[in-house]
Amino acid sequence: MRWLFRNVDSTHVELLTDSLRSRAAFGISDPQLASTLARLLASRGVTDPDAAEHFLTPALSHLHSPYLMTGMKAAVDRLDAAIERKEQILIYGDYDVDGTTAIVILKTAIELCGGSADFHVPHRIRDGYGMKDDVIERAADAGIRLIISVDTGIRAFAAADTAQRVGVDLIVTDHHLPGHDGPPRALAVLNPNQSGCEYPCKALCGAGVAFKLGQALMQRRLTQGDQSRLLTSFLKIVAIATIADAVPLTGENRVFAKLGLDGLRAPVNAGLKALLEVAQLASARPLNSGEVAFRIAPRLNAAGRMDVARDVIELFSVKDAARARELANRLDQLNSERQEQERRIMDAIGLRIEQEPALRDAYCMVIDGADWHRGVIGITATRVVERYGRPTLVISRDGDEAHGSGRSIPAFHLLNALESCAGMFTRYGGHAHAVGFSLPSSQVENLRAQMDSFARQHLTLEDFQAALAVDAELPLDQVTPELFQVLRRLEPFGVGNPEPVFVARSVCLKAPPRIMKERHVKLRLAAGNSSDLERLATPRCHPDSSTFRRRDEMGKSNNWRKSISFDALGWNLAERIQQAQLLPGDTLDIAFSLDQNEHPELGGLEISLRDFIAPSRNQQAAVEPEKSTATGI
Repeated sequence: MRWLFRNVDSTHVELLTDSLRSRAAFGISDPQLASTLARLLASRGVTDPDAAEHFLTPALSHLHSPYLMTGMKAAVDRLDAAIERKEQILIYGDYDVDGTTAIVILKTAIELCGGSADFHVPHRIRDGYGMKDDVIERAADAGIRLIISVDTGIRAFAAADTAQRVGVDLIVTDHHLPGHDGPPRALAVLNPNQSGCEYPCKALCGAGVAFKLGQALMQRRLTQGDQSRLLTSFLKIVAIATIADAVPLTGENRVFAKLGLDGLRAPVNAGLKALLEVAQLASARPLNSGEVAFRIAPRLNAAGRMDVARDVIELFSVKDAARARELANRLDQLNSERQEQERRIMDAIGLRIEQEPALRDAYCMVIDGADWHRGVIGITATRVVERYGRPTLVISRDGDEAHGSGRSIPAFHLLNALESCAGMFTRYGGHAHAVGFSLPSSQVENLRAQMDSFARQHLTLEDFQAALAVDAELPLDQVTPELFQVLRRLEPFGVGNPEPVFVARSVCLKAPPRIMKERHVKLRLAAGNSSDLERLATPRCHPDSSTFRRRDEMGKSNNWRKSISFDALGWNLAERIQQAQLLPGDTLDIAFSLDQNEHPELGGLEISLRDFIAPSRNQQAAVEPEKSTATGI
């Protein structure tokens, strides 16, 4: 794995350092900690003091005016008129966590503003993705005159034409990329990615766009006090959707995520309480983005993947605590079933790749199987990309039809690749790094050849090499509880705001590696070599470093910090550690991030091991700057 050090402008670092020390809003007096935080901010594109203040202290006032989004006024005018005329409104959503939470957000906002809204969420297997003509026609027959799509519709040209034909006004709210023909003909289209839209945050998820429509409607119909209270409440659900959809946690998305995660400490909604309980996250402590992504989102997604996504809308709408627990437990069971289906498909894919050299060497892997569960092929594609480092399409063949999902690597625009062979598909859409599609089964082999050819024109072998972005060098004896508290100011971490990664040189392995659950490993590491370390201490995450016992106080050494050792957890690194044949006393170069063990008695700072180099065992890893030589903190 290559270690790529982030390159930052020293002028920006100096300016931010001075600001962090002088502005009361930041409260950082220590020059080294201020410089550390300044460097991390600059490497994430935050280069001036005002931007830093917005980044570190997100507030409700930082939300953009929804009317900056093209089409917003027309959408709110029509929605407001529907409420005044007591029209029934239909919200047309999608079956994933982004689509279902978008329904919850917009339906609740409409009802709080005095309106009435029903919803339609398609069944993944029976209905497939996207807006269908027959649903719109049935709605018109039932007297519906306003349909609002959420997290879908930006390429629904036929559905928009049907709505116009049957006398239904259609408002499209979506975040997926429009096609070359632009948006469909609708009364209003809300999508920050459409041509001509100057909305500042282009990376909203579908629920984020729905929230902006709800925000504008509440501004129209509610008092200022009610607006602030309700917007804060909505942000809990918006945060879950934003993190689950893996959009960049920068700009307005950072406001959503930060304030929403804070709000999840004290949930009021019965369904949300039950969901946190079943995910074993029901506590007063703040959640982090990883817990949402890996423990909350999969359970919400499981409904649409394995069965009926309506359960998610009911979960967040139900008032009865017993029914909420029943629904949450059902989602938990569906998630377990999803995991089993995923394992089955991954085993089959692993065998195929092992047996077929051509597939293993493809620049874009296109892997198909008969009757694979369509609800899990997307997440399976993610697993294949993580394991093999190549863009991947996973396809489930069902007779003459085939349905697929794709995931990509940073260097490859997957939607552009699909558009290069658009004639093969009965439908397709998505983003640069995630797509969905359907096509005749007879076209799968042609698709495999075309995707590999397109990928070979746009990728090199170097693009497949795993790389780790590193913020700076940081000796282990500079790792302190104070530093960890400063790093936490950057949370929540995610796309666009990665968790800080550091490199420490020549750290000493103090005990034999411990393998955990066959895949993971725990190491005991300390700064310096073994001769420096006669007595070890474990740092606790206490804000006052004076709680550490300084060996110079005992008259034994002036270099007391080198006596501190850390537990280092390496996820999925057991095989590599065993191959390296590490022994106590070995010195390593490590790439790591900082974490905290929450155990009430044994807790403290921990190293999260991302990668390592063991020179004494001839293990190699390329280490290079992005553009210039690395600079330590």
